[in-house]
Amino acid sequence: MKPSQPAVVLLSGGLDSATCLAIARNEGFTPHAISFRYGQRHQYELDRATRVADAIGAASHRIVDIDLAQFGGSALTDANIAVPKTDSVETMGAEIPVTYVPARNTVFLSLAIAFAETIGARDIFIGVNALDYSGYPDCRPEFVAAFEAMANLATKASVESDRRLIIHTPLIDLSKAEIIRTGLSLGVDYANTLSCYDPGDEGCACGRCDACLLRAKGFAANAMDDPASQRSI
Repeated sequence: MKPSQPAVVLLSGGLDSATCLAIARNEGFTPHAISFRYGQRHQYELDRATRVADAIGAASHRIVDIDLAQFGGSALTDANIAVPKTDSVETMGAEIPVTYVPARNTVFLSLAIAFAETIGARDIFIGVNALDYSGYPDCRPEFVAAFEAMANLATKASVESDRRLIIHTPLIDLSKAEIIRTGLSLGVDYANTLSCYDPGDEGCACGRCDACLLRAKGFAANAMDDPASQRSI
């Protein structure tokens, strides 16, 4: 049997990245998950990332330490900035919210291509989405396309051979409901995931931040309860 190709999968522990990991594995890749301890306001998502990597069958999972909190500028890295809360998706703001972390996906993808080069991978999966999302500029198709072009100018493997590095965004055009249906068809247990920006002390989702509202919308569209609802770590 021909060995499967390695791929790097960015894994946050949330719904989207768990689905992305399952897709990479289903497409025949040997997925190597990478998560980041980047100064975020809670660590529950990293515990969930470990759980997801084990459940879906990542070949490896590493957690990389960086410190974006030293720059601040985001409710996810600065405890003095409140995470916005509202009661419905319809009342979410249209502007880029304060939960945007400056340059986060740029930094994450840069480290992912470094990891990919060291394991001989030419494929990177990231669960960015441009439909049901909070409006982050680094989740758009044009950002990913520009980064992929840059990566193929910056890496030894691309310069010395015809092996182009490919950044896969299988969720980019899907609604949250479609993402959930895809994951369920691949056996993803969403009880293992956490999407909340501001969970309680026991890792329970707040239910009112943008991520929680979009997640709830997706499960409601599938006529089902969120299996992780009110579950603690």
